[in-house]
Amino acid sequence: MALSGLDIYKHLPKTNCKKCGFPTCLAFAMALAQKKTSLDKCPDVSEQAKMTLESAALPPMATVAIGEGDKKVEVGGETVIFRHDKTFVHPTAIAIQVSDNESDLAGKAEKIKKLNFDRVGMTVGVNLVAVKNDSNDAVKFASVSKELSEKTGLPLVLISENPAAIEQALSATGGPASGGKNVAQKKPLVYCAKENNFEQMSDIAKKYSVPLCVYGKDLDETASLSQKVSAKGVKDIVIDCGCREVSKCVQDYTQIRRLALKKNFRPLGYPVIAFADNVVDASTYILKYANILVIPMDKPEELLPLITLRLNIYTDPQKPIMMEPKLYQIGAPDDKSPLLVTTNFSLTFFTVSPEIENAKVPAWLLVCDADGMSVLTAWAADKFNAETVDASMKKADVAGKVSHKKIIIPGYVSVMSGKLEDTTGWQVLVGPKEASGLPKYLKTVWK
Repeated sequence: MALSGLDIYKHLPKTNCKKCGFPTCLAFAMALAQKKTSLDKCPDVSEQAKMTLESAALPPMATVAIGEGDKKVEVGGETVIFRHDKTFVHPTAIAIQVSDNESDLAGKAEKIKKLNFDRVGMTVGVNLVAVKNDSNDAVKFASVSKELSEKTGLPLVLISENPAAIEQALSATGGPASGGKNVAQKKPLVYCAKENNFEQMSDIAKKYSVPLCVYGKDLDETASLSQKVSAKGVKDIVIDCGCREVSKCVQDYTQIRRLALKKNFRPLGYPVIAFADNVVDASTYILKYANILVIPMDKPEELLPLITLRLNIYTDPQKPIMMEPKLYQIGAPDDKSPLLVTTNFSLTFFTVSPEIENAKVPAWLLVCDADGMSVLTAWAADKFNAETVDASMKKADVAGKVSHKKIIIPGYVSVMSGKLEDTTGWQVLVGPKEASGLPKYLKTVWK
């Protein structure tokens, strides 16, 4: 929990020397609490006070990045226990587990690459590939890791308790597809550091600047290990508290989240990794605080429910999913095709557009910026009116796309038809109130 100005003041030298640029140490402490200055501005603060204050300034749960570029995945960094308190910020990263004994790596990589889906205008899918060292062969593990990294393009989780195998995999240099980079340069997550190998694993993670997962048999051992690894200089840490039974995992993950966010317990203030082998368990972990989920499933029918659930959980409830405001083509419309208008609420768009397709009448669909609100809500909030529709028509240059100068508005906002005609000079047709009525309307009234 953030320290107040008075809490910070207790750790300052209280000399009022003004070297920090503030008239008193109390004024400096108040500015520091409000993030208006930094601790390094005080030249006389003790090392002990510096450590205490810097630790207090850290977020309750660390954010860890895995991968690089547009494939980089960030996990952790959560600030609330319940989504309605604020919002969750980093969706659970889903990793497909692959054994290094896999007989058809190329086929497996192709399967993984196809695990992407279009949902409400967004492309969503799996985020990571977890390579497990089942062969106990360091050379084979490195070769498989390199190949999967190149063929899937996704960041890796390297699963092995053997430090030598991990180091060999990290140093494996890729071909032209990877730009000559070795696996370590793509920032994989190393799994895992245990009581018997954490010193070697920590040294490797620090040497290659990659995140490291610690594994404890219970919460106490996990907390102890995270402190030891952190003391070795590893800052990007993920934790596995050792449970594999669903009910125990839910209890432990909930306790970790509460200790980190409510008690500011630093040793458990890290993202959590979970392992599941079926959809039900995987769904439970997405719902109850797993930041990384490792699963062996690679069928679209198994993954789509998980990804849809994740999308629902991690959508900001205060920020609706919106479509890009622009003119959309449904089918292959020409200048004589109908022009319809609606708002940029994604659910509205994905309700209206399929019904237009069902009508088998090529059409233009003008989506207006209404802050992601539905038609009636936007109209009530004065976000969807004659002026906003007119502005959208001009921006999309609909006059250059159609020659008939007719526009179809939703039936629920028929009240604005007169003003829209006066504003635009176009003939306004009132469409059906429900999207389901569009096929009949376009085939009869429009025709």
